Amino acid sequence: MDFLTGVQKKEIVEIDEIVGGAFEGKNVKMRGAIHTIRDMGDVAFVVLRKAQGLVQCVYEPDKSRFDIRDLKEADTVEVDGTVKMEDRAPNGFELRLDTVTVLSEPAEAMPLQINKWKLNTSLEAKLNNRAVALRNPRERAVFRIQEGITRGFRDFLYSQGFTEIHTPKLGAKSAEGGANLFKLEYFHTPAILQQSPQFYKQMMVGVFDRVFETAPVFRAEKHNTKRHLNEYTSLDFEMGYIDGFEDIMAMETGFLQYTMKLLQESYGKELELLKIELPNVERIPRVRFDEVKQRVAEKYNRQFRNPFDLEPEEELLIGQYFKEEYDSDFVFVTHYPSKKRPFYAMDDPADETYTLSFDLLFKGLEITTGGQRIHDYHELMEKIEKRGMETEGMEHYLSAFKHGMPPHGGLGIGLERLTMQLIGEDNVREATLFPRDLSRLEP
Repeated sequence: MDFLTGVQKKEIVEIDEIVGGAFEGKNVKMRGAIHTIRDMGDVAFVVLRKAQGLVQCVYEPDKSRFDIRDLKEADTVEVDGTVKMEDRAPNGFELRLDTVTVLSEPAEAMPLQINKWKLNTSLEAKLNNRAVALRNPRERAVFRIQEGITRGFRDFLYSQGFTEIHTPKLGAKSAEGGANLFKLEYFHTPAILQQSPQFYKQMMVGVFDRVFETAPVFRAEKHNTKRHLNEYTSLDFEMGYIDGFEDIMAMETGFLQYTMKLLQESYGKELELLKIELPNVERIPRVRFDEVKQRVAEKYNRQFRNPFDLEPEEELLIGQYFKEEYDSDFVFVTHYPSKKRPFYAMDDPADETYTLSFDLLFKGLEITTGGQRIHDYHELMEKIEKRGMETEGMEHYLSAFKHGMPPHGGLGIGLERLTMQLIGEDNVREATLFPRDLSRLEP
């Protein structure tokens, strides 16, 4: 009988092993997909595509023991060759090919020219052929950056004593309320897809003190803009025993500082490929909602009609204002009107028409909403009653408050929006693996 004893080292080498080791002149095996073939006559270059990047392989008719005509783009192969350090090649080395074994062949030609530096096609075409389009190194790099953001979020919060949780996405009641819910039948019982993990993460503050989650949320809003999706990934955390909502903003600032450093240190290839200049997050300004409205109106001679929220154009001008005045790509806008915040948002004791809440704007786009929550059961019930809300479906949520909850607060960050702003795109779908919007349920 055979037994498995763990991951076994294979003869196959990877890019980072060659870059970080003494492989000059050594014979190695490597696997990958043929990204492109450039036949120069007396020599040919076979470029392999791997998760870590591109590898240039050199075919020499008088030395290589195979026929270059037997290979084609999109073949997956195992190559055997000698390492030659070469500054002009991707990653600083190339493989002088000896043999090639074809592992699989494509059934038909590529629908897109993924071996081009940049895909010269529409966003619609890229999304319709998503699994193929993302084989382009530049398109793929976007989601390596997104991985870095998520990794930064997790690693930083673990370091701050947070516990990762996983909450259900099917529920009986929404945390946000309103009509923009995806409704479904759950074994003959009405149910909804959750708009956020808000109820659950607040309940878990009473258990773990500090919790976070990275998961999808659903919004049944009939919008068709460049900044909205009907399913997106939310980076959520909730923390107890806070002194004020400023603690939440400070924690997010710490996350951004940690993540920008992580991206700089571990995702340099992707940053260079996408020509990303990381923002300075050493210090982030904050300003009250009512104050910033006045500042922007005066500086840009613009008046906006909505006194209770920020319009998209207004957010853009706020971003422009803080870039011009303070050289900051980020700004915390605090004390949003109570009328536009959920029932669980804590009102400002100094003026109950405003809340102890905030949005974080990045280059003129809201990427975060957060703030302090009501933790006293009687105060929470009073606000629910004032708003004429029903408590049906919220019994378990309210039960946590009946039995005591610490002062707490938290936030939700839109991962795709943050990625979009960081990479300098203007459509959130560019930063979404498989977007879901009004017109798209596939692939």
